[in-house]
Amino acid sequence: MKHFWREVGFLLRQRASVWAVTLLAGLALLSVGLGLHDVAKQKAAISQVIDLQKQDSAAIKVFATEAGDAAYYRFHPTWNPPAPLAFAALGQRDIAPSIMRIRALALEGQIHENEAQNPELALPGRFDFAFVLIYLAPLVLIVLFYDLWSGEREAGRLASLEAMPLARSHLWFPRILARFGVVSAALIPVFWIGALISGAGLRDTIAFTGLIVALLGFWTLFAAWIAKGRGGSPTNAAVLATVWFAITLIAPAGANLVINATTPIPDGAAILRENREAVHDAWDLDRAATLQRFYKFHPELASSPPMQRPFEWKWYFAFQHLGDQQVESLSTFYRTGIAKRDARAGLVALALPPLAIQRAFHRIANTDLAAQSAYQDRIRAYHTQLRTYYYPYLFLAKPFTPADFDATPEFSDRLAE
Repeated sequence: MKHFWREVGFLLRQRASVWAVTLLAGLALLSVGLGLHDVAKQKAAISQVIDLQKQDSAAIKVFATEAGDAAYYRFHPTWNPPAPLAFAALGQRDIAPSIMRIRALALEGQIHENEAQNPELALPGRFDFAFVLIYLAPLVLIVLFYDLWSGEREAGRLASLEAMPLARSHLWFPRILARFGVVSAALIPVFWIGALISGAGLRDTIAFTGLIVALLGFWTLFAAWIAKGRGGSPTNAAVLATVWFAITLIAPAGANLVINATTPIPDGAAILRENREAVHDAWDLDRAATLQRFYKFHPELASSPPMQRPFEWKWYFAFQHLGDQQVESLSTFYRTGIAKRDARAGLVALALPPLAIQRAFHRIANTDLAAQSAYQDRIRAYHTQLRTYYYPYLFLAKPFTPADFDATPEFSDRLAE
């Protein structure tokens, strides 16, 4: 152990190394602070939307004496609360909405109207702790390792050092371990502080820490292997920087382009457009035929009497649902295509350790594509609850009272688990 601490002392007397590690620690601290701030803002926004929606619903309740009025005018908030470790790896939360207000109308248009962009398009992502780990920490390790052997050779000391008894265990291994340890000490405690503040569980914290160690270990071993070669210091630095650039940026970006080209999906805007066109066209279609098409999906409502007026809410909500049915295959194709792209990106990650570890960061933080897709699935399930809740009032003439307004299903954290 004394050899390790000796090398740590030598390392800390090198001004360039100290500056590099200090800068890394500062950036890690900044990223954790920004991540905690972003997560706090998302939680505050969720809380604010829920509170404001309660006020909005209270105002609607005053005049919504019919179920159709309530179903049409009332918005219902849904939300995707951030997991405790989301601060460290924001992932899809940076580009996908974490709050959506929906009505009992056609859902697909509402979902894709809130979609800023296809979620698989995110590459480096925001400046968060995962960004510091994946993109910046390897550069510091490169700075610390590129001349580990070549520097001694160029100074004329390598032969003497190699001739020392137990040089490998008393000199080179402690030097490697010291560099790995110093970089780890600049990152892991900062992460632990963020995890403690966010209330993360011990299991997830340990798993995330293990990934940090794995990532730093990968770059330590690779940098040490290159540094031990016969190349000079400039050559080692160039090789390490090129490999970092290739496997961290170029290869993932190239793979993403290939995956997107070979796995086509419809544009979310196209689903939105077709959904709205189907709804708008229904105004000009035969009303009885529209209701008969709807009853095929809900035969339990087929006993509803024929329409007696030019406009009835049951007809309106029937063709809203039929609008969703018309784009169901397109929406399924879209979701399946997104999942295929993500699965193929996972296969690419098997050959790119930094990318694999980045995906694992997002999985543990519950900010990956699967988490966002699960949120949309919960929205769809909740929307089905809303529709089926209103249908007896709309189709079977069940009386709608203020108590029924208050009993409308609500999206909750229990549903979001």
